[in-house]
This record gives sequence, structure tokens and C-alpha cells, in this order.
Amino acid sequence: MLKRALFVSLALLAAHAAAAQDMAAPRVTFATVDWTQAASDAGGELAARNAAADIRFSGIARSSVPVLLPIDVAGLHKELAANPALKLPPETADRFVKAGFAATKFFQAGPAGYDASFAIRTAEVKDLSDIDYAEPVYVLLSGFRFTYDLGGPKLPEATPVKELEDRFPGIRRTMHEYYLRTSFTRYGVTYVAAIFCRDVRPRRKVLSCNQAARIADRFLDALQLAGGSPEQTPLAAPTLPDRPDRIDAAFTYYPPGSLIPRTGLKPEIGGDSDATVYARLRFPMKEAPAFANSQSFNNWGDCDFTGRSPRRVRSKGASYECKVNGRALVFDEGGGGNYQYPWRDNFCEHRHFPVGQCPGGEGHQGQDIRPSFCKKFNDGADRCEPYQQEVVAAHDGMVLRARKQEAVFLFVNSPTAHVRLRYIHMNPKRLDEDGIVSGKRFAEGETIGMVGNYNDYERGTTYHLHFDMQAPTELGYVFVNPYMTLVSAYERLIGARGTEIKDVAQPEAPPPGVEAKAETSAEHAVKPVPPERTAVRHPPLPERRPHRIRRRLAHR
Repeated sequence: MLKRALFVSLALLAAHAAAAQDMAAPRVTFATVDWTQAASDAGGELAARNAAADIRFSGIARSSVPVLLPIDVAGLHKELAANPALKLPPETADRFVKAGFAATKFFQAGPAGYDASFAIRTAEVKDLSDIDYAEPVYVLLSGFRFTYDLGGPKLPEATPVKELEDRFPGIRRTMHEYYLRTSFTRYGVTYVAAIFCRDVRPRRKVLSCNQAARIADRFLDALQLAGGSPEQTPLAAPTLPDRPDRIDAAFTYYPPGSLIPRTGLKPEIGGDSDATVYARLRFPMKEAPAFANSQSFNNWGDCDFTGRSPRRVRSKGASYECKVNGRALVFDEGGGGNYQYPWRDNFCEHRHFPVGQCPGGEGHQGQDIRPSFCKKFNDGADRCEPYQQEVVAAHDGMVLRARKQEAVFLFVNSPTAHVRLRYIHMNPKRLDEDGIVSGKRFAEGETIGMVGNYNDYERGTTYHLHFDMQAPTELGYVFVNPYMTLVSAYERLIGARGTEIKDVAQPEAPPPGVEAKAETSAEHAVKPVPPERTAVRHPPLPERRPHRIRRRLAHR
């Protein structure tokens, strides 16, 4: 852990501010891979299996762990051997995928292991035809070269899967963060098959976890050793990224876990103080400045439907407050505080989404990030116009996303990081038009899309990017606090380090009605945006909203 203290004089917060010093490197456990057993199970033909499977699962030999897949790799190899002069298309392998499953275009293998996605339609499989679920069910299968040791609440206990114990000794299953997870160890490696489901009674548009368990059993029973290679780049324990020497007096931020007062799941519960920098990322906005803060409990926010006073607010500039804390707010999405430092963590802010690392077991799952400015039609408008600033890939990686889906998952697989990053609130139609779908690869810094306000429909939320991070554990991917990872990434973007505000009782924002004028250094100053056209006012968000999560969370 880096231990240095530097004190500077700030116009915004003159006292009780110290230079950021509390960042932690991730703790990981490396697997000791038994390649001797894997080679024996492959009959000494591991290289041949790689060559056969590679026509559909490109780069399979790059996996640093043995790759298990629901595919008849011996049959596929025989097919290829019978046609040595013929270059067979990737679809040739689809005939050898077993048990009614179909391979998607998402498969990524590398020094940290591998991830693969498969789909099945229950109506097309005799043994599952009684499951009345209209859409394909997706299974994410992962093999981890290393897993992350989290310092927060313990992961839930998993229960044995007795019907698969003979084939997978020690196999266990649990429901966590909306996923049914079945995990086992083979060749010294942790493998996890995860299916998105709800612990409710089944219905046509909701897959119950009892139904998901039947599908998982069928999937696991079809697994065979398909490839992988022991000849990989040596791994090293992750370390903290280098930090700039220069200090930017403008960039200030509250510590991780310091939520806006009384905005946790319960008033007395705070956030997750995890200071881990989980990966060396590029900041997900193309340009600075950017502002990490709450989009629900700041100006124009809906208070996450915990109640506002007055209950309905309609005109720009009107004052109101969230009942949970009485904090003075203004009905203006571009109002003071929204587009200003300091940053504030809202990973465990009041939401009813399961987050195992949050003290209350529920939270927001990620971090809200506003871009550099709020463009409006003119001075009479109370809302920001979307699609003004670019969202970029935070690392080299591969996308997992089906068409029409709101969420974009970017999987990172490197010698020092194995994480998946999720971007939300970009318009799905725009993403479809740009080909942002499963299997697409991105280089770090490449444009993914534009910042939006889509949340099941246009203008369904404020203008911001929801960014979250999940890291692999013995139960598969779980949500971890991305806040300090983003602080680290932002410092590299602006070429200077920020200052952590140690006294969280300091004032947070200008009084209601003050327009945002971020105090920034010349290198990342806010660009003025002229008003346009005519005044447009929009009604407040409704007091109730449908609980829609499937399109944003499901693996496809």
C-alpha cells in the first residue's frame, strides 16, 4: 500500500484535505494447474484437440487452463481429419456442440483463463420442453487461472450437487447476485457455470432458479476437455499502477465508502470502503473532466424513490429535498454539484439490487459517472441532451452483448487482471447499428458508444454512464467496488494525482440554483456549450418504476 502524505491548499476545501494515499493492490490466489492429468485425459492429443476446436473457439490454445466445453471434440477432430484439404467453416463445429446447446460468438481465452457463452432454447429440447420460457437461456462458463480474495463480507455458502458428485467431486451450487452458480475444481482450476435467473415462481418471461438448475446439470454433464496449453506467459501478482507525481488541485474526491449521508440501504449503513485498484484501466470516458457522483441523490435526482419533498417538482430551478437526508437540491440536471468535483462513491447507494460486498447486501452495483458538461437546448431546459461525449474501452477486451440489450460487458483477460466491466445507459439501437455485439474485440481507448440516458427507454434516467466491475472468485464473477480503480484511471487520464478529502463533513455542493462551473486545471477544462433552439422542459421521473433488469443483466 502506498504511504505518502502531501498537503495542499485548496480553494474548495481549505482544511482537512490530504493527498490521496490509500490505494491497495488486489489479492489473488493462483491455481496450480495439473497439466499432466489434462494431457493424460486428452490421450496425449491435447494439441490435436486445440487444432480441432480452434475453428469455432478461436485462440483456444491461448488459455492458461484446460478448457472444458460441451462439445464432442473427438468427433470434430475426426471430421477435420477426413477433410484435410478442405478449409471447413466455423459452423462445422456447431454440429458437435452437445445436449441441445449452441455456441455463441463469445469465447475469449488468455493468460488468466477463459470465458465462453452458450445458449439453449428449452422448447427445442425434449427433456426441458416443460420449461415455458420464451427466450434462449444463456450459460457463461469460466475457467480461472487465478481468483480474487475479497476483503468484504464473506461469500455465501454453497451446497453440494449430489447428482453430479461422481463426475465432479466437490461440485457445489449457490444463488448470488441474480446468478445460479455451479462451481467445481478440476486440474487444480476453479470452473464456474453461471445462469441468470430469479428465485421466484417460473413464468414465461422469468426463468426460475429451479429451472436454471436443471439446465446447468444438463450443461455440465456435456463438458469435455477441448484444449488449452501449458506454454503461457508467466503470471505475476498484480501491483498498484504507477501514479503521476504532479498534483492537480482541482481534482478532489471523497474516500471509498463515503456515501452521501443517509443514502445507504439503511440510514445507519454506509458504503464499501474497499480501496483496491483491481486493474490498470483506461478511464471509460474519452475526455476529462468527468464527475463520479450520484445521479439519484443529486440535483434532478429521483432519490431512488425513497421520497421527495415536495412530492412532485415540475419547473426548472425549483427547490426540493430527498426525505432520507433533507439535503437541499434543485430541479435542474445541470445544477451545481452534478458537474463539479469532488467525486463521490455510490457503489452501495440505496438500490434494491443484490451486491454481496455491500454492508446491507444490496446496493447500486457500480459507479455513476457524468461527462464533462451538460448541454441543453437553452436556458429554460432542465435536462441534458444525450450523445455528446464518447465512451471508450477501459482495456483491451472482448464484448459480450446480444442485440437489443442495454448492457455492454467487456471482458478483460491479461497476465495481471481477469475482470468483466459493464457499461449501461447507452441506446441499444445505436449499439446494434455500430455492431457492438458478442465477439467484437476492442483495443484500449477505442470508442464503444456515446453517453446516454437510456434506461429501458430514452430519457429513462439522467445523463450519465453506469460503470461497474466484477472479479472472479470461487463462486464466479461478483461485484466489486470500482471507485478507486476509476480514481487511479482518471489520474492517468489527466496526468496528475487527485486529493482525497479526509473530512467528509465538509460542504459538498453549491446551494440550489447555482449552475455547475467545475474548477479544473487548464489541461482538462470544461468546454463552453452554447444553448440551442427552444426551451424544453421535461416532467419529473415517476414516483414508481417497473423493476426491469433482464435486458441489462442477462448474459447473451
